[in-house]
Amino acid sequence: MNKLIAYCLISCAFSTDVYALEPASTERLDAVAERGSHVMPFSLEKTLHIFKPTDNGGIQQVIAKEAGGSAQIALIRQHLAGLSAQFVKGDFSGPQRIHGNDMPGVKELSTAAGQVHFAYQDLPDGGQIAFVSDEPGLIAAIHAYFTAQLSDHARHVQHHGHQP
Repeated sequence: MNKLIAYCLISCAFSTDVYALEPASTERLDAVAERGSHVMPFSLEKTLHIFKPTDNGGIQQVIAKEAGGSAQIALIRQHLAGLSAQFVKGDFSGPQRIHGNDMPGVKELSTAAGQVHFAYQDLPDGGQIAFVSDEPGLIAAIHAYFTAQLSDHARHVQHHGHQP
């Protein structure tokens, strides 16, 4: 019964506006950007990162800030397509190298192979990964993962983005 109550509380917490979070400290933002520059092939300064929770998971998007930024768009697509393929296998090592091994949601998502569907899609100005599950605990893990991303990438996030 306690697990059910915990899942309900987590789900309720993430059904509110996750964008009301405070960004990470300046030191953490700097460290995440530095580590990210070794994992993500595109420029953080030339891209926007969007993490949009949905009722059954969420949409992660990276888009080029400049119209016609074909080099950035190609790098975004390459990176997100590769991430999606890794996520299907439960491999979240890329995000862990940037955000740390204790990143919220990663433990649950790493051990949920087959219970979360990850679908990569090109966008005109970048790419996106849809995270979809029908398991309430995994949906809460996706929302926790997105919340951590929003906090750690506060300098490079947009709160409302393209629709899938």
